[in-house]
Amino acid sequence: MANKDLNRIKVVLVEQKRTAKWLSEQLGKDPATVSKWCTNQSQPSIETLAEASRVLGVDVRELLVPTKDEPKYVRVE
Repeated sequence: MANKDLNRIKVVLVEQKRTAKWLSEQLGKDPATVSKWCTNQSQPSIETLAEASRVLGVDVRELLVPTKDEPKYVRVE
């Protein structure tokens, strides 16, 4: 599973014009850790992913790469 994109955290941050540094401050995590999530070098825990989705105001599913051929994202307003 190495080098496989599993999360879309960086994509969502770009869409919202936010930075990994901003997210790290909101979550109380080291900026290097969040940077690794953004490049898919490592993955956050499910609990942390849920907290990131709350901070970003998106459904947690938007932070994950879909496992089916046709992605179906739900935008939470």
